[in-house]
Amino acid sequence: MTPLAFVISLPVRAYRKVFSPFVGHNCRYQPTCSAYAMEALEKHGAIKGTWLAIRRIGRCHPLGGMGYDPVPEPKSKSATPDRKA
Repeated sequence: MTPLAFVISLPVRAYRKVFSPFVGHNCRYQPTCSAYAMEALEKHGAIKGTWLAIRRIGRCHPLGGMGYDPVPEPKSKSATPDRKA
């Protein structure tokens, strides 16, 4: 995890220790939003990981979906063909 991603993960870690035990297990998605945020920050770094976590939290509402929603794998830079001008 990059240093910036670690700093951004501190509020998520605090939520998991302080508030999560009182909220209970009412998560619509698997993994939970906090686990999703931590994994997104680890896999994608601070900027994209934060964006993915915000999008996930935005989908977590009574009219939203539910079920298994894993963090997408990072796109491989070698998967795109080299374009020469």
